[in-house]
Amino acid sequence: MYNNNNSSSSTASSSSSSSEAGDMRSAVFSPGEPLRQPRTSPPMSDGGAESRSLIPSGGHNSSSAADALVKNSKLSAAAPEFVPGNYASFNDEVYSDVSEDYYPETSLADFVQDFVSHLNSSPGSFESEIDYITDMLNSLVTTEEILQELVELIYVQSTSIPNFAYTGARLCNHLSHHIRLSPASHNFRQLLLQRCQTEYEQREQTVRGDPETQKRFHYYVLFLGELYLNLEIKSRKDTPGRANVLLGALKDLLNTLFSHPDDPNLMCAVKLLKLSGSILDDTWKEKGQSDMDEIIKKIEDILLDAKCSRDVRQMLLKLVELQSSNWGRVHTASVSSDATPDNDPNYFMNEPTFYTADGTPFTAADPEYSDKYQEILDREDYFPDAYEENGNDSFCADEDEMDPEIEEAFERFCMESDARGKK
Repeated sequence: MYNNNNSSSSTASSSSSSSEAGDMRSAVFSPGEPLRQPRTSPPMSDGGAESRSLIPSGGHNSSSAADALVKNSKLSAAAPEFVPGNYASFNDEVYSDVSEDYYPETSLADFVQDFVSHLNSSPGSFESEIDYITDMLNSLVTTEEILQELVELIYVQSTSIPNFAYTGARLCNHLSHHIRLSPASHNFRQLLLQRCQTEYEQREQTVRGDPETQKRFHYYVLFLGELYLNLEIKSRKDTPGRANVLLGALKDLLNTLFSHPDDPNLMCAVKLLKLSGSILDDTWKEKGQSDMDEIIKKIEDILLDAKCSRDVRQMLLKLVELQSSNWGRVHTASVSSDATPDNDPNYFMNEPTFYTADGTPFTAADPEYSDKYQEILDREDYFPDAYEENGNDSFCADEDEMDPEIEEAFERFCMESDARGKK
């Protein structure tokens, strides 16, 4: 009884278990639910869920599902091609040659900065580069305002870059004759001189300024000196001449520097006079003026009274000596055939130097030149090719003769050599 009940209960439990397993399998493998995504595929988005809901349950075929997807899709075959950002196709000219349009597109300030830097580093290229620079400036300078800007840029560069004053003055002279835009009242040269006059009128303030202000003022003074030497102004006879307005300005600037005799101002004055002193002196003498004598008198007073450094004092003394020697110039005879030892101090400059038997040098300028030179010619053994540089006889003069001691030693050596050979 007990066994029957157990068997019937086990049978019931097994049937119920199989029934539950069948229900579980049917729930797990329901044809209405899609399979899970593979582990290697990306997670499904919300759009995937929506599309999954569009698939009807109940065993519809794949064509009806595809038709439903196409019907509800928002994609269009006529949509433009999608191109990611920062993408350059092969047809795009990423690297284009803009070398021909480089300079016209640059600003005037950049171009001036470029060619001034080039000329400052390679001043010898001025002649070969100036025509190109002028053509480029003519293409950029089209209005009076731009011309004014060009003058200011070149002035600032010429008075702020060390050792650029000479090249800057040459540049200003060339542009004053070759810039095509030349209004009657405001051409390049007039604008440049007006800019220089503005600084000239402030000389009393800048000469007493701080060291940086003084430094800029000294650059301006040296540039004005170079400008006086290099700026050519055509006269009515079409002959180039110097700007007389700069002559008076340089004199006033020298007086201003000597009126404040500290070392930087005195050094600037010495540099200016070494640069242009001879030209200033000649010009003032031609006009019958004694301006240079007045300047030298001021220098002598400074040497007596001013408390300048020893080096600056030496510079001033050398300058006075230079001016007293006509600025180191020697006037040679105008015609070489007219030159004589009396009127040309350089007459004997290129003459050779000879030496007497005791080593005394003499030249054609020596009063006893003829007698000494004749003694050389009268020497019995005087043949230039037979003497060494020190005056001794050349070893090849008597090649076959031998010194007696050497000859005796040589004979002894030969005899000993023969005796050893016989043994």
